[in-house]
Amino acid sequence: MKLISWNVNGIRAVMKKGFLDWVDEVKADIICLQETKADEGKIPTEVKEHGYHTYWHSCTRKSGYSGVGVLSRTEPLSVNQHLGIQEFDEEGRILELDYGSFVLYNVYFPNGSTGNSRVPYKLKFYDALLARCKEQQAGGKHIVICGDYNIAHHPIDLARPKENESNTGFLPEERAVLDSMSTDGWLDTFREFHSDEPDNYTYWDYFTRARDRNVGWRIDYFWITPGLRPSLKNAFILPDVMGSDHCPVGIVLNT
Repeated sequence: MKLISWNVNGIRAVMKKGFLDWVDEVKADIICLQETKADEGKIPTEVKEHGYHTYWHSCTRKSGYSGVGVLSRTEPLSVNQHLGIQEFDEEGRILELDYGSFVLYNVYFPNGSTGNSRVPYKLKFYDALLARCKEQQAGGKHIVICGDYNIAHHPIDLARPKENESNTGFLPEERAVLDSMSTDGWLDTFREFHSDEPDNYTYWDYFTRARDRNVGWRIDYFWITPGLRPSLKNAFILPDVMGSDHCPVGIVLNT
C-alpha cells in the first residue's frame, strides 16, 4: 500500500498545475492533502470523481484557510474529523481514518505564526492529538500520522538551523514534542531508511526562491507506532513534484 502526503497550498490552485495528472502518475492507494483552502462544496468535482473515495474537513470560517482531504482507493471502516475540542476542530486540521490494520491521521498541524504568537496553541494541539493516539495505542491500535507537522526535528532537517533557533518551526519547545514522540517509540519513517542524509527537505519559501537553492525545511512527515515497523517497506520524498511550496512525501506499507 502506497501512502502519499502533500501540503498543496490550495486544492484549486494546484488543480491548475496538473494535479490530476500527477495523481494518475503516482498511483498511490491513499493521498493525504493539507492546506486545501476550500470549503467542501468548493472542492473541484474532478477531484471527487477521479476513482477514489474522498473525505474532507474544512475550516469553519469562510476564508480559504487550512483544510485537509484524503483520496483513498479503499473505503475506510470509519472517518472522524474531530478531536472533540472546539478551538482545534473548527480549523479543519484532521481526518482520522480507520483501516482496521492501522489508523491513519492526516493532519495539518498549526503554524506558530508571526512572532511565535501561536506556539502555545500549536503545542496544545499536539498534546490533544497525541493523547488521543495514546488511548488508541492502549486499545491495541497501530497508528500512522502524516501531514505538515510545521516542525523540523533536528539540525539536519533544515538548511539553516543556527539562523532559525528562535523561529517557530525550530524552537526547542517544538522540537521537544518530536523528541517525546521518539521516546514513546514513534518512528520518523524517512529516517528509518535515510538516517543521516542531509539536504532532504519538503518545504521551501516561495518569496526568496529558496527551492532553486535547496534552502529548505523537512517538516512534512509520516510517523508510525513501533508495531508497524515490520510492515514498513520504504519511505521517500518527491522533491521534483512542483505545484506548491511543499513537495509530497510517502511510505509503502505491506499491510
